[in-house]
Amino acid sequence: MGKLVLSLNGAVQGEFQLNRERMTIGRKPDNDIQIDNLAVSGKHALVITILDDSFLEDLGSTNGTYVNGKLIKKHALRDGDVIGIGKHELKYVNEHATADDEEFEKTMIIRPGSASAAVAAAKAAEIAPPPPAAAPAAAPAPAAAPAASSGMPLGKLHVLNGPIAGKELELTKALITLGKPGVQVAVISRRPHGYFLTHIEGDGKNANFPVVNGAPIGPQAYAMKSGDIIELAGIKMEFTLTR
Repeated sequence: MGKLVLSLNGAVQGEFQLNRERMTIGRKPDNDIQIDNLAVSGKHALVITILDDSFLEDLGSTNGTYVNGKLIKKHALRDGDVIGIGKHELKYVNEHATADDEEFEKTMIIRPGSASAAVAAAKAAEIAPPPPAAAPAAAPAPAAAPAASSGMPLGKLHVLNGPIAGKELELTKALITLGKPGVQVAVISRRPHGYFLTHIEGDGKNANFPVVNGAPIGPQAYAMKSGDIIELAGIKMEFTLTR
């Protein structure tokens, strides 16, 4: 399990075990990691932890989130990374971390309301906006990146309904984001021993958890099985393992 070591001007102010799948960092007292400083936004950043790896996301903060001196929007944390938030630093300590920045390069967002093939690829710096409504419905999806390792499982999603019904998405990245921001968002994590689906954001009762085979998955990571039917943000998808 990883941890974050909070410091100010070299003086350690606390250590925080990343023992929950979602932990927020910010100035308000309801954050999991509170940094009471005016340079820190109320809800500044989010840390998502799946198995041995943690992923950092800026939550639209006023002054930005930095890792090793570089402004980031999303970042796969590696052992020794130093997160800069305001005047404070958070050092990520986890010798078992396997995440790599390059594996977090793209996310895929399914936007059910779009009239075109609404699968947008994004660099880690920002999520691309949805394509114009006038775009042809048969617009191709972004080319899939090559598999990171021949020893890793390789899965895909087959979209069953909606404006992009029939499309297949190869899950080659370490972390794939799916859903409709503000409505329902989940992540699929690819690991040597399989794929895991984790709830990130949702409205409505029970936090609007993703549904797999007719049942909500709840707040914990769900180990995906070939043939699973996933329902997310009004879209149904079938998950299959190709190797």
